[in-house]
Amino acid sequence: MNERRAPVVRVGFPASEGIARGRVRRIVWRIPELPHTVVQDSSSARELERFHSALDHARRELERIKAATEARLGHVEARIFDPQILMLDDPEVVDGTARYIRENRLAAARAFDWRMLELKELWSRTSHPMFLDRLNDLADLRFRVLGRLLDLPSPWRAGDTDGIVIVARELAPSLVAGLDPERVAALATDEGTRTSHWAILARSLGIPAVAGLGDIAATTSDGQAIIVDGRSGRVVVEPDRREAEHFRRRRAAIRGWERELRASAGEEAITLDQRGVVLRANLDLPGEALQARRHGADGVGLFRTEFLVVGRHTVPDEEEQYRAYRIVTEAFRGRAVFIRTFDLGGDKFPVFLHMPPEENPFLGRRGVRVCLEESELFLTQLRAILRAGAHGDVRIMIPMVNTVSELAAVRELLDTAGNQLGREGIPFAREIKVGAMIETPAAALKAPELAAHADFLSIGTNDLVQYTLAIDRTSTRLAHLFDEFDPAVLRMIAGVARAGRSRGIEVGACGEMAARPLGAVLLLGLGVEALSVAWASLPEIRKLVRSCRLDDLRAAASDVLEAPTSTDAKRALTESLGDVLDVGVFPLGT
Repeated sequence: MNERRAPVVRVGFPASEGIARGRVRRIVWRIPELPHTVVQDSSSARELERFHSALDHARRELERIKAATEARLGHVEARIFDPQILMLDDPEVVDGTARYIRENRLAAARAFDWRMLELKELWSRTSHPMFLDRLNDLADLRFRVLGRLLDLPSPWRAGDTDGIVIVARELAPSLVAGLDPERVAALATDEGTRTSHWAILARSLGIPAVAGLGDIAATTSDGQAIIVDGRSGRVVVEPDRREAEHFRRRRAAIRGWERELRASAGEEAITLDQRGVVLRANLDLPGEALQARRHGADGVGLFRTEFLVVGRHTVPDEEEQYRAYRIVTEAFRGRAVFIRTFDLGGDKFPVFLHMPPEENPFLGRRGVRVCLEESELFLTQLRAILRAGAHGDVRIMIPMVNTVSELAAVRELLDTAGNQLGREGIPFAREIKVGAMIETPAAALKAPELAAHADFLSIGTNDLVQYTLAIDRTSTRLAHLFDEFDPAVLRMIAGVARAGRSRGIEVGACGEMAARPLGAVLLLGLGVEALSVAWASLPEIRKLVRSCRLDDLRAAASDVLEAPTSTDAKRALTESLGDVLDVGVFPLGT
């Protein structure tokens, strides 16, 4: 008698919102092992010609994909393919391969593969994000050019089947850009993060996705049933009856929110005891602004601006930035738009900065440190933000602030930007609020001093947890230790909220914790006044807020702060608010 295997549950990083159930379709980017083929001297010229012909073919294909992506999704999404197109003229790629063909008399495919593997090894050995960001583009380009030289079949065939869930070690942006959301239900990968190029395209296409699952590609088989929850980062392979029922309830709830969207989008986020909560949206791209507005966002609590620089070989000029900021500002006239200045460093560095490698980039030049050192880049961004401020209520949010002197330096540069625009006769916001993101223990402990010099504080819970617990939040091996309910984290959040209240300034939160029912109600109970979440999560969090009494949340949070462990903290919260939390249709603790 065959016993049914228990479902396999994996938790990764939410990459694209939505929930879907389907059947596994594995994609394997398989390149055959190439023999060390040596050609005759007389054939080297022909191999060079074949190599350059393959590059030209790859360029035409990428330009076609870029044009199709721009027509389908927009200019920003289309620019994702620029790094690959530029690699086709990169001397490291082209000259290195040509040298192997001429000097070592290698066949074109072997020479190119050798050079690409060398670059992969070189870039993988460094911790420098400038190179790590390029690895996915390198892999995509390697398969594309070798595919032409070796006449390799495509790893993807859509077929006629609907409800496909693509499972892979990693995905190429060129593949995702061409997917049909009517056929492909979801994506699940071993590697990648929310900022991976393919994940950005998945969000634009509305395909749910979870990244960073570790080994899902090696532990699944074609045809297996699978559930992908792109909001919680949860994936279930071969779900049993209980998991299937949970999926049914959660999908029904989400579809219910979508049906109610037009009516509920106009509802205010007011608790049962008539306390207002500000619910804003997080945006990765300007094109998401209209979706966020449709979902009832009360402004933008976090507009990430790294899309303008990461993966770029050239500095974005002021006009390009101004247009992007203005699109979002005009979509939310009369409502606040918090624009986070470039949060570079760690795993995000534009190629054009040519930064020297660091032993630990997450503890090196990050956030405001980079902005103040790269003053010309920062000044251009501040000018563009001030100009966008002439069209609405724009506020400037500074990442990774640790000291009052950093805020003072930002204000000094902001004055310089304003003086320049004034002399040039360009309209700009004469008064603009500047606030600090609280993302490190140092900033949390110094919140009273920072609050005295800031117009608002915004808690970045993702980084605050990471730095408080000394756990890399992108590590799948340490994911089980990344705990937003650790008592140290909760006490810091409560302290930041108290510091803001004492100065009469707003304290908000914009990390993943704010988008999860358990986390959202706890943040409100701890004194956070504004939550900023992915726009797809807004209906759920709004419904949750309207089902709660703020006095009850504060009482529950008081009990939670006395808990000695995160397990005790969650238990105290769920015992107090279990009935309310059920509206989220989430497993407790997510």
